[in-house]
Amino acid sequence: MYRKVEDFLEDWTASSASTLSVFKELTNDKLGQSIVEGHSTLGWLAWHLVGAGAAFGHFAGLQIPGPGRNQEAPTEVTEIVDAYEQVIEAYKVEAAKLTDEALLEEVNGFKGPIARGKLLRAVIDHQTHHLGQMTVLLRQAGLTVPGVMGPTKEMQA
Repeated sequence: MYRKVEDFLEDWTASSASTLSVFKELTNDKLGQSIVEGHSTLGWLAWHLVGAGAAFGHFAGLQIPGPGRNQEAPTEVTEIVDAYEQVIEAYKVEAAKLTDEALLEEVNGFKGPIARGKLLRAVIDHQTHHLGQMTVLLRQAGLTVPGVMGPTKEMQA
């Protein structure tokens, strides 16, 4: 749980940069890559993170742009990257308006009341969870895996 806005902003900056680096390795022809047929694809996961960023922001009382719940994932990587860059910047602007005290306030979250600071921790945890899935799919698709939480095998060679 965040108790200091500056701590959230520092983590958001690092986490969103890692997410953006993964998105920028996607290619239009590999957006359909999934671990098995019928499972989440690279394109779906990336678009889900754009939408989830907006949803978490909404519950936190922040104005974060994002797609509608049932809006189809774009077929162009550039559209996903552009939308995610808007999410990144909106969090930086909107969260900077919060006070440390506001992080302790309860808001209505996905499952009921939750401290705003805990909800903001969850947006980063949720993003990290899906980044792990995406890095596996990047490797399966033969795409470059960026160093998200440290160097990759290729970076160490």
